[in-house]
Amino acid sequence: MNPRRADPTPPAPQRDDVEAEPAGHRARVRRRVLAGVAGLVAVVGVVVGALVVVSDDEAVAERPAPSSTTTTTTTAPPVLPVPVDPPADAYEDVPVVQVGTIEIPKIGLVHPVYEGIWLTVIDRGPGHWPGSAAPGAYGNSVLAGHRVTHSQPFRHIDQLVAGDEIIVTTEHGRFVYQMTGTEVVDPGGMHIVDQQPGHKITLFACHPPGSAAYRYVVYGELVSQPLEELTAPTGRATT
Repeated sequence: MNPRRADPTPPAPQRDDVEAEPAGHRARVRRRVLAGVAGLVAVVGVVVGALVVVSDDEAVAERPAPSSTTTTTTTAPPVLPVPVDPPADAYEDVPVVQVGTIEIPKIGLVHPVYEGIWLTVIDRGPGHWPGSAAPGAYGNSVLAGHRVTHSQPFRHIDQLVAGDEIIVTTEHGRFVYQMTGTEVVDPGGMHIVDQQPGHKITLFACHPPGSAAYRYVVYGELVSQPLEELTAPTGRATT
């Protein structure tokens, strides 16, 4: 009896088996892919978030901090005037120009004030030193006058004491000074015409009376409203 020849072709699997195996495999692959994608998305989200934080931190670091310094604006003081040198010819014939009136109640003085320190001017009354501060203005307003000749306006200025009033009236206003001190200097004591910060007045005349050996000097400080932005007086010519 001839043995039955084995069939070399294995029997085909059932359709259900063929379909079940690929379906389960595909499901597992899909799940792995989805899990991988989800993980990748999570990683990308973390990286993007970190970049945003770093970017914000850098922006904050680069942003200048608000300044706590307070800017203060200061106003420069007025420029001090510059007195002219004494005249080379004290007897020069110059116009006589009245610039105001001086009053010193303590000694009963009321007298016109003129511009200039030439003797031809001072012979008429107290003279304002050209270039020194105008009465009431910033600086030192300097007036010279006689003690024993002509109208003798400064004859008794040595009687003034601290607090006595020296009043000068010009077209710009009435300026009240109070006497603060005195000094006796020699004729070369030019420091008395120096300009100083503030509103000051200086009166001087020969000393002792009848002699030109020294100068008697009276100093004062303005106590009324000052005159601003004026460094030279103006006046009118007299006959």
